[in-house]
Amino acid sequence: MKITILHGSPRKGNTNFAVQIFKEELSKCGDIDFREFFFPRDLPEFCTGCTICMGGLPESCPHAQYVRPILSALLDSDALIIAAPHYGASAMPAGLKTFFDHLDFLTLTVTPRKEMFSKKAFIITTATGSKAAIASIKSCLKNWGINRAYSYGIRMLTNKWDKMSQAKQQKIESVLRRKARFFYNAKQGKPYISTIFMYHMSKFILRRYVGKDSYPYKYWTEQGWFFKRPF
Repeated sequence: MKITILHGSPRKGNTNFAVQIFKEELSKCGDIDFREFFFPRDLPEFCTGCTICMGGLPESCPHAQYVRPILSALLDSDALIIAAPHYGASAMPAGLKTFFDHLDFLTLTVTPRKEMFSKKAFIITTATGSKAAIASIKSCLKNWGINRAYSYGIRMLTNKWDKMSQAKQQKIESVLRRKARFFYNAKQGKPYISTIFMYHMSKFILRRYVGKDSYPYKYWTEQGWFFKRPF
């Protein structure tokens, strides 16, 4: 199995520690090829909103040297793990927001990739307010057509892993290992209702408002998706 891990912070703190436990248990389940990216190290530039990628030219993105290897890894992976430490009141770390901005052309209303509809993802956060981060990331993943997005928000109530009681550490580790085994064995399910809804809405938007001269419309036509679902 090939898994791409996206780290929302360069700081190898609590969330990274949780990911290492998750990885360790996954490796016990079978042969795993991990590919990891740390933001902002591996994507140091903010999206400029130039919309070049929306015109079918993601390789011409001003930051293509950073985006290309990440996109290639995503398409080639069987599954994704997203490590999202939750800072302050933000929904997700800035590095992850920049990442999703750069890959906005993967959304259903633009030029989604068929490979995404068969992938599963797991989101790991460590913060009191992790629900906000998980919700925003899941929304982005579902807009790509990801088949299943699972998550575990760890309520630490402290800024250091070793400040938690031994009992709490053991409980969290046990849950992480159980969820890792579940994730490894999770099979592709039926598309989310939201994915089906967005597919039909995208067809309507492309036909009614975007038009036949646009690249997204031509892309959908080439894929045959106006008449056959990609999932």
